[in-house]
Amino acid sequence: MVDYYPIMKDIITGGGGGRKQGGAAPPCAACKLLRRRCAKDCVFAPYFPADEPQKFASVHKVFGASNVNKMLQELEEHHRGDAVSAMVYEANARVRDPVYGCVGAISSLQQQIDHLHSQLALAQAEVVQMRMRMHQYSNNNSSTISTSPDDHYHNNNTNNSHDSPSSSRHTNSFNSRRSFFNMEDTFWSS
Repeated sequence: MVDYYPIMKDIITGGGGGRKQGGAAPPCAACKLLRRRCAKDCVFAPYFPADEPQKFASVHKVFGASNVNKMLQELEEHHRGDAVSAMVYEANARVRDPVYGCVGAISSLQQQIDHLHSQLALAQAEVVQMRMRMHQYSNNNSSTISTSPDDHYHNNNTNNSHDSPSSSRHTNSFNSRRSFFNMEDTFWSS
């Protein structure tokens, strides 16, 4: 009869390659993938935890475990976390795009930024043109309103203007147009 207890214990504790710390700490993802013992001072352990095996798998596939080990050994400890993050990002980009890697993603984003800058410049130019047209329109209308023949007649015949209903309509229309354009100038100048 086969005793399954030692086999199950090895499967649960990570194959017997756990750190020798009295407890059954699982090996880091790097040591688990490389099928080696995870030492107490393992350089991979702080950055490649056992519950994120894909993180080291992509880094190992692109850079190789020995190169990653050398890079981490050469860096000071406070820079290692950033280096691992950069390696993971580059490795994931290389897996997605083996030819260009993250350079392809950066280039694509740069093209999008350039396109958006050109669209923004066009939109700003259109806004300036619309403001110029509105200003020109308001200037043209205010000059034609002040030199209209009805206005000239109104100024010459002040006594008759109060009697005539069409004259009072003209004055009201003139005042409403003037107030409209004053509001418009205030809006565009703010």
